[in-house]
Order: sequence, then structure tokens, then C-alpha cells
Amino acid sequence: MTTVSARLGALARRHPWVVFCCRRAVRLTVSLFVVVTASFAMIRLVPGDPVRAALGVDAPPDLVAAKRHELGLDHGLSAQYWRYLRHLTHGDLGVSLVTGEPVADLIRARLPATLLLAVLAFACVLVVALPGGLLAAVWTREGRRPRAELAFTATTSVMAGVPDFVLAAGLTAGLAVALRIFPVAGDLGPQSYVLPVLALALAPTAVLLRIVRVETLKVLATDYLRAARAKRLSAVPLYLRHVAPNTLTASLTVAGNLLPALIAGTVLVEKVFAWPGIGSAMAQSVAAQDYAVVEASVLVLGSAVLVVNFLVDLALALLDPRSVIRET
Repeated sequence: MTTVSARLGALARRHPWVVFCCRRAVRLTVSLFVVVTASFAMIRLVPGDPVRAALGVDAPPDLVAAKRHELGLDHGLSAQYWRYLRHLTHGDLGVSLVTGEPVADLIRARLPATLLLAVLAFACVLVVALPGGLLAAVWTREGRRPRAELAFTATTSVMAGVPDFVLAAGLTAGLAVALRIFPVAGDLGPQSYVLPVLALALAPTAVLLRIVRVETLKVLATDYLRAARAKRLSAVPLYLRHVAPNTLTASLTVAGNLLPALIAGTVLVEKVFAWPGIGSAMAQSVAAQDYAVVEASVLVLGSAVLVVNFLVDLALALLDPRSVIRET
């Protein structure tokens, strides 16, 4: 046992990046397995018969039995689980109980709309929060302008506390229904993206604004920045070369964790705006008790969150290679 530990330690010292990537890959694999199992169990634990719900209460018993046999629901849970895993390895996500459409086709058609919405919202968060938090810290450093600091804190607190679906409903009522500036629902062109992106991005932007400001204030209080100021550097090189790089690492760590939350948050926002993505399909399927679509939607969204977290870990490690060495 000691020999094995010593060899692993030597491998970690010689190839820290290999060990780091392997650990993250193992963690991703285990997490994906948990998501697959949870998506399977979640639907099976819901009270009611999905086949009876899809065919109607007046459906003949022999038709219900035949449909249950076709879907493999007349077997035990363990047999259903292995059947589910076997179909997943072939890309088979089942068939919609309501429309009869292959669920994989539905997911393939709707996934780009959901990902595009989340990516656009994430881009808006970065574009506003990173420079905005930096400017807010410079403006209020060392106790200057206390009223501006109070206004910033109050505004971002309110923004961060408003739920996505409440904000989405408010934006729809104000900017789409009352003022008719933007479309009410659906994907009707570039203008259709504005309201759902705002609904998704506002709260994460407020959170990241506060974090960037706090991290920037810490950097502004360090000795090396005081030395840089003593050299009488102009504002642009001072903040871009000395402040921003030291603020970005911690800020991007939080920002990277916001992207999976944005993907998960699309479910309610898409429902409000009738957006043609996975989230609205899942919401409709829950109401219609189309469990095959719900199961696949949970699996795809959960897997997307885990993959994004994995990529964020790798990106942050590239930004701060010292963290790889510390971990290994």
C-alpha cells in the first residue's frame, strides 16, 4: 500500500496536469452516472401510471398492458434500469408518450435554443459585471463616496433577490404587453432574445458585480499596488495591468459556476416566454405527464451542467496553473 502511494505521489509530481485531468474526468464520470440514475429513479417514484395518463382513463386494459410491455414497464425496476442504460449507450432516449415522437429528435431540435439563450445571458453577465465591478471598486475605494456605495449595495441586493420567473413575468408585462417594444413570446428574431436574456442575466450580474468589487478592493489595498501608484502610473495601465489580472481569477471562478446555473434557470424562463428550448418542452411534458420527455430533459440539462463545470475547472486551471500543483 505504501509503495502504491509513493508511486502515485511520484506520478503526481512528474505529471501534475495528467493527474489533475484524470481526477476531474473520474469525478465527471461518477457525477454523470448519478445524474443518469437520478433521472431514471425520479420518474419511477412519481405516483401514477404514465401509460394510463397518456392513453386516457377510458383506454382498454389490453391496450394499456400492450403499451406497458412495449415500454418495458411490466418488468422489475432492475430490469428497467439495465434496459434504460442499454438504450442510452445507443443514443435512444425513448419515445414521447403523448406524440409518439422519438425523444432524441425533440432534444436535438430544442437543445441549441436553450444553449444559445444561456450563452448569451452568460456573455451579458461578463460584459457588464467585470468592468462594472472594477469601476465600482475604484469609485468607492477607501471609504470614498459612501452614498454611491450604499446605492450600489442596495441595487445589486434587489437585483440578486428577484427570482427569474418573477422578473420574466414583469418584463413581459412591462416591455412586451404594455409598451410593445419586444415580442411577447417565441423566437421571432433577434428582438426575441432581449427579454429572456435579461431575465436570466440580471440576478447573476448583480452577484458577480458585488464579488468583482470586493475582490478589486482587496487588490487596491495591497502593498504592490501602492508601490505601482508611487511610480505615478497613469490610470489605464495601473488598472488594466495590475488590478484587473489579479481580480479576474477569483471573479472568473464564480462566473464559471454561474453558467451551469443559467442553463438550469432556462426551464422557468423558457416557459414564461414560450421559448422553443428544452426547458419549455420539459414544463409542458410535466403538465401532460409525458414522463419520457421529462426524464430525457432532466438527463440532458443535468449532463450539460456537469460538462460545463468540468470545462470551467480546466479553464481556471489554465488561468492559475499553481492550483494544479497545489492540488496534486
